[in-house]
Amino acid sequence: MAGKDISKEYRKLPSVNALLQEESVQDLLKEGCARFLLIDSIHDVLEKKRTAIKKKHEAAERIIVPEISEIAAEVAQSAKKKQRRFLNPVINATGVILHTNLGRAVLPKRAVEAIQRAAGAYTNLEIDLDTGKRGLRYQNVESLLCKLTGAEAALVVNNNAAAVFLSLATLGKGKEAIVSRGQLVEIGGSFRIPDVMEQSGVKLVEVGTTNKTHVQDIQNAIGPETGLLVRVHTSNYRVVGFTEEVELKEMVELGCQYQIPVLDDLGSGCLLDLTEHGMEEEPLVQNSVKAGADLVTFSGDKLFGGPQAGIILGKRKYIERIKKNPLLRAFRIDKLTLSGLEAVLVLYLEDEEWEKTLPVYQMLFRSYEDTKKAADSLAHGLREVWLQQDVVETQQATSRPGGGSLPETEIMSEVVVLKARNLSAGELERSLREHVPPILCRVSRDFVIIDPRTLIEGDKEEIIRAFELMENGQ
Repeated sequence: MAGKDISKEYRKLPSVNALLQEESVQDLLKEGCARFLLIDSIHDVLEKKRTAIKKKHEAAERIIVPEISEIAAEVAQSAKKKQRRFLNPVINATGVILHTNLGRAVLPKRAVEAIQRAAGAYTNLEIDLDTGKRGLRYQNVESLLCKLTGAEAALVVNNNAAAVFLSLATLGKGKEAIVSRGQLVEIGGSFRIPDVMEQSGVKLVEVGTTNKTHVQDIQNAIGPETGLLVRVHTSNYRVVGFTEEVELKEMVELGCQYQIPVLDDLGSGCLLDLTEHGMEEEPLVQNSVKAGADLVTFSGDKLFGGPQAGIILGKRKYIERIKKNPLLRAFRIDKLTLSGLEAVLVLYLEDEEWEKTLPVYQMLFRSYEDTKKAADSLAHGLREVWLQQDVVETQQATSRPGGGSLPETEIMSEVVVLKARNLSAGELERSLREHVPPILCRVSRDFVIIDPRTLIEGDKEEIIRAFELMENGQ
């Protein structure tokens, strides 16, 4: 073929403007897909078509340029894939309540509204409205935290890793920190207590064994270089059987005796006695404060039920030292986190039945009977619209708290079990994950499992719509 022949084939490809007018592309624009993503996808797809034409030309093979509708469909798929890289709402049908990969705790309505108000306006983030002078962003949230927990003082940073790091770096830099060997935890993202200690400038001193640590082990390790006694709650695993650990009260007594501060890293941040609801025991924030821990740290977005944050409670003299640490600026929270956290704290303080309002506890305490009704309703809806079904049934299964909390707690739920006639479980799971909004579920052997425990308002209808679209080949 002559060079001019390939140019002729290139010209058969549709223009960018022509592809933008195609129905499948227009539909994406109406759904809110960013125009620049569609244009990027058009350029990508057209370049692939030109490359394919060139290869055919060089091989002296017949060149067939696809129809514009076919190219537009490919553009739409490419744009959808690019759109999924952005932060998007998803449907959590996994049954894992505090799913770290899905953003952990769902916020209560009042926190969402507070964040919306703060996001769309200027705020009094660091101005004292009484004096007109510069104020402190932590002042009100500190007051609320102290009122809720009984602590002398409080501080909030961007996550619990930062809370632990700042506490260690401020009180223990250049000194030793004594920790039980059985508490040297690792959580998601390879966050390890020994590594955090090293980076904060603290020397780790391990005492006891994996399963047993005694008060005497800690006392024997105390020396002139000891700067901190540290207790780390093993929130994402349990050591059971032939075990013994030092109670916080005993550590506080040692700390008072030797004038060494005690740091209690709780991780999950629970304020409710979960044993009353048939779950495993979780150390309570207010109990750690009452026991006399000098500093208590925990996450805001786990069992506390708020936005991502690291909360530090404790004795005023130690909190004030942390506030003066220059690293605090690197870990400070923004106005959106602050507004959401304030709203959650107000909910705790004014609503005597806050566990019925916070989504994390609504899901944790949702009865089996309620999940059965939800599963039956969802299964009925799916049977009506999804004719490719091989199996649509309900059965008992277990949901989990997740988020590195309550590792031994399994919550009985009724789930919907699905199997497609012409798709593998992996293919069906991927199809649901590629839906807009994405639907995240579990796969067990040859079945896809949808757990209603973690569904929120509107999710059931969206799941049924996804299967209806699938049935219609969309």
